[in-house]
Amino acid sequence: MAPGGNRGWLLRLVLAFGFAQGAVSMARPAVSYRALALGADERAVGVIAGVYALLPLFAAVPLGRRTDHGRCAPLLPAGVVLICGGCALSGAANSLWAMALWSGVMGLGHLGFVIGAQSLVARRSAPHEQDRNFGHFTIGASLGQFLGPIAAGLLIGGPDMAGSSARALVAAGAGAAVAFTSLWRLEDRTARTAATSRAERGDRVPVGRILRARGVPAGMLISLSVLSATDILTAYLPVVGEHRGITPAVIGVLLGLRAGATIACRLVLTPLLRLLGRPALLTVTCFLAALLCAGVALPLPVWTLGLLLTLLGFCLGVGQPLSMTTVVQAAPDEARSTALALRLTGNRLGQVAAPAAAGLVAGVTGAAAPFVMLGALLLLSAGVAVRSPGRKRAGRVAGERAGRTGLRRTSDL
Repeated sequence: MAPGGNRGWLLRLVLAFGFAQGAVSMARPAVSYRALALGADERAVGVIAGVYALLPLFAAVPLGRRTDHGRCAPLLPAGVVLICGGCALSGAANSLWAMALWSGVMGLGHLGFVIGAQSLVARRSAPHEQDRNFGHFTIGASLGQFLGPIAAGLLIGGPDMAGSSARALVAAGAGAAVAFTSLWRLEDRTARTAATSRAERGDRVPVGRILRARGVPAGMLISLSVLSATDILTAYLPVVGEHRGITPAVIGVLLGLRAGATIACRLVLTPLLRLLGRPALLTVTCFLAALLCAGVALPLPVWTLGLLLTLLGFCLGVGQPLSMTTVVQAAPDEARSTALALRLTGNRLGQVAAPAAAGLVAGVTGAAAPFVMLGALLLLSAGVAVRSPGRKRAGRVAGERAGRTGLRRTSDL
């Protein structure tokens, strides 16, 4: 199938991603509340949040190699199964160690789903469609991040915090199962056949060459920073709420506002790109996000915190889709899935290190201090984004690749 044809696959992928991400976004604050109810302190919450990314850390590149061979489809249902199991078993766990383990299983499922889905978008989108299609694809994540915390806030609360958070985790597992309804025959058979034929020829690009490609390290750092900010917000805003007397329902609404603003950003991503271009848009939004993220540490009233998180969500909406396009267009054609997997490896490194560092910082200086740390990381990303490849260069690279591959392009994507 030619790139750009029959975008029904993209809508179905967005819906499946929305349910899968919604389950994870519902489960992450529920895990924090259940851990707190079982006696965890700020450090323990940080460790559990870090384990979510620890198991996937070692699986990202092998899974990326697999999808470079055209085998995206099995990763999607397998990822959903692991998400369902990780959510439900986290709710049944009665110890912090067990919660950390099942949180890791949930993270592994999320990684597998995302690698398969991103590779599908990269292969089935023409170069000029990638910013838009990745933007639309990540709307599924934003929808899940919008609805998941609100649902968690509605279910969690009352005198039995351990019991209500366990019910929320079981409900999250059930919600993830709905993603199966959109996964039927989602893979493109011609794309899979063409990619498999490449694998039979033995094409395998070394990881070092991918990492040296201009644009790949910048895309990885920006993605890591944005995801770390989103992750710490989800895991630590409940802790901040406990310290400031904000109820779980209000925390759920605040996290939902953040995610809703991210959806709004991605809906208007194309005109923003036309106005500023990719490097300037990444630089401005990372810089503003740094200031806004640090502002969460201030003792603000709830309505002001809601406004700040809304603005922050809009700024954070730019980094993920544009970093995907930056990495895909910088990487060699035969290693795009591996490059995306390396980007996700960087994300998982951030998800391991950032919560652990946040736990240490919070344990020493208070629950709001990790947001200042995130502000510094986003500020660094703003500096890197200035030097990231722009649309003009990306278009030239895409044109050179099209010239090399000729008519093969229609079956590769």
